[in-house]
Amino acid sequence: MAPYLFKRLGQSVLTVFLTISTVFVLIRMAPGDPAAAYAGPLATTEDLAKIRASFGLDRSVVEQYLLFLKGILTGDLGTSYSFRSPALDVVLERLPFTITLAVAAILITTVVSVPLGVWMARRADTTRELGANVVTIAGQSMPDFWSGIMLLTVFAVLIPVLPASGFATWGGLVLPALTVAILQIALISRLVRSEMAKNLTAPYLTVARSRGVSERALVWRYAMTNSSIPVVTALGTRFASMLNGVVVVEVVFAWPGVGSLVVRALETRDYPLIQATVLVTAALAVTVQLLVDLAYPLLDPRVRLGKKVSA
Repeated sequence: MAPYLFKRLGQSVLTVFLTISTVFVLIRMAPGDPAAAYAGPLATTEDLAKIRASFGLDRSVVEQYLLFLKGILTGDLGTSYSFRSPALDVVLERLPFTITLAVAAILITTVVSVPLGVWMARRADTTRELGANVVTIAGQSMPDFWSGIMLLTVFAVLIPVLPASGFATWGGLVLPALTVAILQIALISRLVRSEMAKNLTAPYLTVARSRGVSERALVWRYAMTNSSIPVVTALGTRFASMLNGVVVVEVVFAWPGVGSLVVRALETRDYPLIQATVLVTAALAVTVQLLVDLAYPLLDPRVRLGKKVSA
């Protein structure tokens, strides 16, 4: 267990390092001048030169990169050009909103998609299962921005029972979380249906049924347990992607999370803010994936981390 944990930690650190290094290079290759974006259209050449010097952009890219790596080790990721505050503090201020949205969305996804997938698997190849498949495919096909606008139109305009934007009250969380969850429910329920359909027809379940095991125990204790690893993996992957910021949903609902912050940082060419955002979200994503990996032995005792699994 310990060697596997150290190996995975090393892989996680390497993943984060490669991610932030790639982003560091790409944003400097992208067109646009942070000094011009900050100063505005009326700035003179002298003004732009002073701003570049104050931002440290007059140094070579290699020197900027070394200073960036040093800042990671010291916890100083620079000052945001647009907020004029430490970039890391700006990101951490927005992060709780993104985590709240992601947790709410993944809870809705789990509560709805797992029972729905089990229901579909138990009624495989029937008319009702076909109808449920049509609904999930429709949910999978709808873009986030369209789902969000439709929910906003119905429940904030036509039937004004929920806030249209922001997070002034907990009611403001409902529509963004539902918008994010619609696509995830469609994806996860179809995965659960596929895994459960295979396990419900497996020989071990026939043997358990012949021994008088109740149908409820067959489904949830036996079949669901053996289907749990791919389902938990998919849920962990979707949750990690939500922590990176659901950009479209945050923009539609004016949600003050990391996704909308990235949009503003890209518009203003705010290098420190982009780098801080990527660093924090990448670290969260690999942490979630690590926790999912460590949960495998709890879900299936046959799994031994760092060892080959015997059938």
